[in-house]
Amino acid sequence: MSVSDTRLAQIASRFAELEARLASGTLEGPAFVTASRDYAELEPVARAAAHVRTMRGELAALSASTDPDPEMRALAEEEIAHLRTELPEAERVLAIAMLPRDSADSRPAMLEIRAGTGGDEAALFAADLYRMYERFASEQGWKVEMVSANANELGGFKEVVANVAGTGVFAKLKYESGVHRVQRVPVTESGGRIHTSAATVAVLPEPDEVDVQIEPGDIKIDIYRASGAGGQHVNTTDSAVRLTHLPTGLVVIQQDQRSQHKNKDKAMQVLRTRLYDLRRAEAHGAEAEARKAMVGSGDRSERIRTYNFPQGRVTDHRINLTLHRLPEILEGPGLGELIDALAAEDQVKRLAAMDA
Repeated sequence: MSVSDTRLAQIASRFAELEARLASGTLEGPAFVTASRDYAELEPVARAAAHVRTMRGELAALSASTDPDPEMRALAEEEIAHLRTELPEAERVLAIAMLPRDSADSRPAMLEIRAGTGGDEAALFAADLYRMYERFASEQGWKVEMVSANANELGGFKEVVANVAGTGVFAKLKYESGVHRVQRVPVTESGGRIHTSAATVAVLPEPDEVDVQIEPGDIKIDIYRASGAGGQHVNTTDSAVRLTHLPTGLVVIQQDQRSQHKNKDKAMQVLRTRLYDLRRAEAHGAEAEARKAMVGSGDRSERIRTYNFPQGRVTDHRINLTLHRLPEILEGPGLGELIDALAAEDQVKRLAAMDA
């Protein structure tokens, strides 16, 4: 995918315009936020475009040179050969930078992990996954806030929901949606046999309030007494909240907070995120098959990864990548290599689709 010189000039002009507007000091409020976001999105494109533009200019100048000095001509030919070798890679980097971005990539995300097949062992694995994402988020400089959790007696999670806030959260974590499978000897197994269990991960981009307007008449609100562990205040007051979105049938239950008001706010946050995800899925329905041809649809029913403890390996089935560094991945740092590999494969296949 080659970008024309005219397009390169347009990118440079647009970037210079944004730089000038931000440096002017005249932008305030929403206008400044919008210009800053546009600048941040365009900067990698402008940087790659400037590099390509410089290389093309040098190549054209050297090719047109008529220097009579044989030594200078030899040096020019050597540099021409070097530029012709390096230019395709620079153009590829530019093409990747120019790929259309998911508008949700820069958003925070709602992370939902649920134990699947495997009983208590699946719940323990769900807790392991949650800790893995917590550690990875910390390494990225993100903030993780638990929204709700349904724990079992062994310290596992039947279900846990958390908000992950920071720069580019959804862009990275979106590749984690799907079924994660674990193969290991459970702590509850006395015979030392390896069991296979699973947990489901869903990563949903979190909208701003203006993105999803919920009419009061579309919601049924039920208030009741919370059940389960949580302290005397949780169990002796009517603080639990159940929201039912009547048009879609979506139901959200929140009972982790002592305050009915806080539980309602948390439930609305989750409901708004799920509605936004539902609308995104409907809007991108035509792209579903194309996405499956990339690194997987992200569908929660799709098995995406296996964590094999006896062999110390993690295999991502979408790109057939196996890393023999299971402890490092579960500790957080190693997860970045998996995510980067998935993103790179996504880019390669999107480029191929555009060239086809």
